[in-house]
Amino acid sequence: MAKKQKKQAGGTPATVALTAAGTPFTLHAYDHDPSSPSYGEEAAQALGVSPDRVFKTLVADVDGTLTVAVVPVAGQLDLKALAAAVGGKRATMADPAAAERTTGYVRGGISPLGQRKRLPTVLDASAASHATICISAGRRGLEVELSPADLSTLTEATLAPIGRG
Repeated sequence: MAKKQKKQAGGTPATVALTAAGTPFTLHAYDHDPSSPSYGEEAAQALGVSPDRVFKTLVADVDGTLTVAVVPVAGQLDLKALAAAVGGKRATMADPAAAERTTGYVRGGISPLGQRKRLPTVLDASAASHATICISAGRRGLEVELSPADLSTLTEATLAPIGRG
């Protein structure tokens, strides 16, 4: 019953996963502008949150394995650091269609939570300096705020310095 109620309230696989795990979170909705050049920067501005606390979910290919990188929207992903964090040699950004197919989410709305297939996940170490961070809730215009520790636990993430800038 709780899943159905959550679904009716705009639930996504990410919020369903959070609810099922009993993890505390706050949902933030905003009007997404399709012409916005950066989904993450748009979210930070719309929510009135520092871009250092809003994290984007990127999917990379590390030695043939799709891997999730969660980094602040204010910076960029360091592909070499990502590869090193998971014991790989080389990382490139994943094909967007493969990322969407594998995660079950659309680009700009990919969440590290509730993905169709669980992928290795690396959370930028800067997340640990915040009480809460915001990540995509699985849909453009919808963010979820939670503790970095809870995100790490739910995604079995490695914490590593993978962001730059």
